Amino acid sequence: MKRRTFVKAGLAGGAAAAFAAPSVATAQSKTFQWKMTNAYGPGSPFYVTGPGSPMDFCAMVKSMSGGRLQIQHFAAGELIPALEGFDAVSKGTVEMNAANAYFWAGKSFAAQYFTTVPFGLNFQGMNAWLYHGGGMQLWEELYKPFDLVPMPMGNTGVQMTGWYRKPITGLDDYKGLKMRIPGLAGKVYAQLGVDVKLLPGGEIFPALERGVIDAAEFVGPYQDRRLGLQKAAKYYYTTGWHEPSNVTELIVNAKAWASLPDDLQAIVRAAAAACNVLSHTWCEATNAEALDDLVKNHGVIAQPLPPQVVAKLKDVTEQVLSDAAGKDAAVKKVHDSFMKFKANHDKWAGISEAVYQSQIRGAMSL
Repeated sequence: MKRRTFVKAGLAGGAAAAFAAPSVATAQSKTFQWKMTNAYGPGSPFYVTGPGSPMDFCAMVKSMSGGRLQIQHFAAGELIPALEGFDAVSKGTVEMNAANAYFWAGKSFAAQYFTTVPFGLNFQGMNAWLYHGGGMQLWEELYKPFDLVPMPMGNTGVQMTGWYRKPITGLDDYKGLKMRIPGLAGKVYAQLGVDVKLLPGGEIFPALERGVIDAAEFVGPYQDRRLGLQKAAKYYYTTGWHEPSNVTELIVNAKAWASLPDDLQAIVRAAAAACNVLSHTWCEATNAEALDDLVKNHGVIAQPLPPQVVAKLKDVTEQVLSDAAGKDAAVKKVHDSFMKFKANHDKWAGISEAVYQSQIRGAMSL
């Protein structure tokens, strides 16, 4: 290369670098002030406060980003009503919302698959499908028309079937039963004659205590005890058929998301993934003590549902899901992916977790 040509090339490269450097520096020095709303009320453990909670997520993002992304959290009712987060983020009124995707069944039936499916995947399986089985791509595809970017930010693990004022001895006990239950399980119960009610968490105890409802499902022993449900009903069914896991959803406005530099996007995703694990392990650490306390000190009768009831619930679940998939192409796409993955995961779980649990129980009985 001639000396003059080399010098020109060097000058051009230096100029390009000089112009590029400030833009990178500007991107890395820009700060963002965002708002996150929540479907759950102030002070709610797991859903608002505590390890792996949305408020923990906000603190984590602030720390990891060195303060470049700061998210102000608003519990339900502090900025908008509990279940208006989807629309608020979609319109860009706020940048983020924490909730559960099954609250948005009115937007798309398929949204419910990204919270939980009755008789579906447990915590391990659900995360495997989302992160490695195509679930995230389908979730993003489903929410794209709403200008939303979704991701998992928590998981309760398996939830309890719920609290009943009277025992369940057979299918006839469901006819006319008034029960608070969200999501796909509500549609299944309705097929058995249940009068399904949708109530926010804070309204469950008074409704159950006054007999406005006969039964209610919330989360699990720790959360349910905090609401005082053991004071309103004594029969606590532990089967958990309706929610073998339960994903906390984080949604981000698509335009706001696109405005973030790559490193801040990575921080948000990493913090959400961390909270997914932390929240679940917190539930696992607190539920055992709470259930023991409920049974020993509050007279709660904890037991599984009768086998014939569970069998019927499973049959009805399969029919409800099949009917929905047959009516909507988007639902069918998500349904087929979920069920195909579940079939393979069940094989593995059947020779790993299931065998381990069975052998442990057998050893303990000797």
